[in-house]
Formats: sequence, C-alpha cells, structure tokens
Amino acid sequence: MPLYQLKQNIAQQIKPASFKNERELQKLFETNLEALLGVRFIASEFTTGDRQRGRIDTLGLDEDGTPVIIEYKKLSKENVINQGLFYLDWLVDHKGDFALAAQDVLGKDVEIDWSSPRLVLVAESFSEYDKYAVNRIGANIQLWTYRKYGDGYLFLDSIFSNTIQTELKKSRPVAVEAVEEETNEETIAYTTDDHLRDKPAELKSLFDAFRERVFALNADGDILEKASKIYVSYKHGKNFCEVAFLANSMKIWLDIPFGDIDDPNKICRDVSKVGHHGTGHTETKLSNISEIDNVMFLVEQSYRQTL
Repeated sequence: MPLYQLKQNIAQQIKPASFKNERELQKLFETNLEALLGVRFIASEFTTGDRQRGRIDTLGLDEDGTPVIIEYKKLSKENVINQGLFYLDWLVDHKGDFALAAQDVLGKDVEIDWSSPRLVLVAESFSEYDKYAVNRIGANIQLWTYRKYGDGYLFLDSIFSNTIQTELKKSRPVAVEAVEEETNEETIAYTTDDHLRDKPAELKSLFDAFRERVFALNADGDILEKASKIYVSYKHGKNFCEVAFLANSMKIWLDIPFGDIDDPNKICRDVSKVGHHGTGHTETKLSNISEIDNVMFLVEQSYRQTL
C-alpha cells in the first residue's frame, strides 16, 4: 500500500523501508506496546525453562486481563504459527510462572483472566494458507501485518482475529497471589448472555440495536466482542468501548481521552480520576433507543482511534 505525504496540496510518496532485524522490530513494539496493541508489557525474551526450551518474544496482559504472547517475524516463515502455538500451550500449563512475572511488573493486585489466552503474530505478510490454518486451529490467535515507511511511519493492519475461547487448561479468573493454588479449578467463561440474564426485554432490545451499530462500524468483521465478569468489551486491535448493564440502562466507557472527544450533547463525563470498571476513561449512558445516534457518534470517535 503506497503512502503519501501531502505538502501544500502536493503528494509526495514515502518510500517503504525495513527493519534491520527482528530484534529492532521487537524493541519498537515493546516500547510502544500499549499504544500499538493495547497490551501492558510484562517481559521480553521470556524463557520457557529446560523441559520445553524456548524464548517467548514478548509477554503481556491486555486491557481485559487476558494473557498475551507476541511473536515477531521480519518476514513470514512457515514455523511462526507452530512456534506460537507451542508457546501458547506452554503458557496455559505454566500459569504460576506468568502470574509471578505479571506481579513483578504490574503489582500484586493485578488480576488475570485465563478463559482465553491470546497469541498475536506480527509479520510483514501472511499467506492465505496461514489465515486458513489459524482459522481451523480455533485458538485465540491474531495476525497483524506491518509496513515501515521512511524513518518515521509505521502501518499496522489486523488481517485475522479469532476469539474462540481456548480450553487447553482450565482455571478461574483470580488475583495473582492465588493462581498457583487454583490452577486446576473450573474456568468461568463469561458470555454476553450471562450479562443479559434476568434483564428486562426492553434492555435486551436496546443492547441488540447498539451491538448491531457497533459491528457495522467495520464492514470487514474485524471488531471483536469479549465478555468478562464486569462488562462486555469491543476491540479493534485494542479496546475502544466497554458496556456494563444496569437495571434499565447501559453504562458505556470509551477508550478516548475526555479532552479529545466531540460531545455536542454533553452526555459524557470524565472518569479518569474516579473509580470505574471499564478500561476507557470517558463515560456515557444509553437508556433509550432515541439516544442511540448520539451515543454512537461518540463510540465511532473512539473506534476511529484504533484505525
């Protein structure tokens, strides 16, 4: 995809460039992990021990508390998927090791949701066979392609996402201190239906209309929905919206700074310095179908920050 810079209405093409090696690519991502992928950095070159020898490029934890493995390839190679799956299997079999690493970096109170650990593969390109293979595998895998332009531009594109809940090993979402003691307990895999259970029909209909509008923001189907214990999040690479259900309304958090949002109807509030459940710091509410256009005007702004 050619990239152009516009100067005084004159288009100048910025030539594609490349990274010197995979390590340079990895260091760039790790320095900007939250901005690029919405993932909090935990460790680089994390060793898998003597029995299953290997080094995971990057370990992280996303906004919803999901463990993330990131593997980088300067060029696409046939073994990147198998290598990533090997590490994903290792991760769910070594929850204690991951939990301790997360605790060291993110603090003792960090919570980890083990219902669907995520594998992110980053390369300049993937083949149609790669996309077919990860679709058939059924694990929570994302394929990202990148292109560097000149010295100061990076283009990222999410070309495949699969959010099927993995069940390689089972554990309950718990605080990090208790992980090692509870790795054999049943998984609590939350669903959107869990949040809607016992809610009035009017609220369910309102959510259906909202959900349809959210997915319509991307015609390629790249928006992902994930239910956790407290809320349902919507992600395009990283979170842009979280929804919690009240008795007769929906509380919505937007992952866009309060100062950056265009809110002509004054229906948002800044919750960056007060307790709230969503990963976003701008809060709004949806109580009636008549409000949906105004709310979606705000949601779309948050979504567009992920493009």
